[in-house]
Amino acid sequence: MFGRGLTRLQPAYVEDVAEAIARALQGAETHAVTYECGGPRVYSYEEFLRAVAHEAGLKPMLIPTPFAAWHTLAGISEMLPNPPITRNQVELMQVDNVCSPEMPGFGQLGISPHSVEEILQQMLGNR
Repeated sequence: MFGRGLTRLQPAYVEDVAEAIARALQGAETHAVTYECGGPRVYSYEEFLRAVAHEAGLKPMLIPTPFAAWHTLAGISEMLPNPPITRNQVELMQVDNVCSPEMPGFGQLGISPHSVEEILQQMLGNR
């Protein structure tokens, strides 16, 4: 797990984002607006991994791994033709990725975003 799993994420379903783009483009003729579209829940990275594992029926063993170790691993892997992880990806995992409450998002576009759990249930055929 990246670090202690404390980085905050607000994952959004790709089809919700596509719908948001389509709706935003329809209104773009009158004025330009920046939208921040995040899912309905903010997770810590650890919570996100546990939610995915739960929906998949798995019991994960999450091992906190210092970012310094990830940077070293990524630096070595970048020597490969198709690195499985890069230093830039590790850097991004150190920064929270959540919507600003002051910015317009899905709600202003009339979209109720799907939850991670809901999409995973559909993908995995659960429930």
